Amino acid sequence: MTEKNPGKSPRAGRFEKQTGPEPYYCFVPAPLPPVPPIKYDERLQALTEKAGRALGRLDSITLHLPNPQILLYTYIRKEAVLSSQIEGTQSSLSDLLLFENNEVPGVPVGDVEEVSNYVTALEYGIKRLKELPISLRLIKEIHAILLKGGRGSHKEPGQFRRTQNWIAGSRPGNAKFVPPPPHEVIPALGALEKFIHNEPAQTPTLIKAGLVHAQFESIHPFLDGNGRMGRLLIPFIMIAEGAISSPLLFLSLYFKTRRAEYYEALQRVRTDGDWEGWLAFYLDGIAEVANQASDTAARLVGIFREHSAAIEGLGRSKGTALKVHELFKKHCILSLPLVCKELGVSFPTANKTLGKLQQLGFVKEITGKQRHRVFSYEPYLKILQEGMESK
Repeated sequence: MTEKNPGKSPRAGRFEKQTGPEPYYCFVPAPLPPVPPIKYDERLQALTEKAGRALGRLDSITLHLPNPQILLYTYIRKEAVLSSQIEGTQSSLSDLLLFENNEVPGVPVGDVEEVSNYVTALEYGIKRLKELPISLRLIKEIHAILLKGGRGSHKEPGQFRRTQNWIAGSRPGNAKFVPPPPHEVIPALGALEKFIHNEPAQTPTLIKAGLVHAQFESIHPFLDGNGRMGRLLIPFIMIAEGAISSPLLFLSLYFKTRRAEYYEALQRVRTDGDWEGWLAFYLDGIAEVANQASDTAARLVGIFREHSAAIEGLGRSKGTALKVHELFKKHCILSLPLVCKELGVSFPTANKTLGKLQQLGFVKEITGKQRHRVFSYEPYLKILQEGMESK
């Protein structure tokens, strides 16, 4: 970016040359919505309809789940792990669940703390949306939680940047992408906040969430945590505007498995003004992820019923076993002390009940120890971990 202006189209914004010992170009995004407007050709229209149908199916299945909060609990944690893996953490879902059981994870604790912060930020945002609209204030509040403690804690959590940042390089002069200079950050964010609130014009929620994500990533308003915050904005916008009733729609797995394509689509917006190409990629992801979530929910309901029926055959011990099974639906991984605490049962009772569930074949002891044993709900964990291998 040091010698030639990389921009070919002013539609998405402009590249401004920054002078100094090593000149470079910063990208300053134009306010949304795009001008000229998005061109909805047959392909984009078909993808929009496909994504809408998938969202409707997911919402319908969610509303008919026996206990949507159970799936929500684990899905939020799955998203936290995936979104953090994109940023370089090595934590797995099992590591996070062990950490929440006060057990030692298999990776550095700092990685798991970062993922745990994401869970807290996501849950905080969902709760806060009931009393505060999506705004720069809310974004800063959520960001402060995201970077609390972990590796980004020294990078001004909850504060918009006052220095230049860049992506993929050792300095702005050799970076793959350089966001706006510091004095352009607040004006760009102010325009983005107005767009979220339907100024200057109303935008369909599904399209709005996709445009906002791309614009936020181009502004890159924080020193760290921009990717995680930008990915959170997609479900937050959909929840705030009633497009989905429960936050089971997360795109991190889609972005992770198509990382190169994702970055290329964002960059084509900046260099070529290709908003249509970005939206096609994004809408295809919405449809894929929503259908995956629907299929996962249906599969989990099936195994829960199957295992409940098996527990019914345990005779007198089935009462406690069913309660432990309900606890497993929420946590996937359980330690003996947690079972005792949550259910108010003695250690021998908890130990005996978990042994019964082991005999039924769907619970596994994962430490190999005689004391301080930890158990996992294997079929449930296996389904949730699909596609989550850290790469």
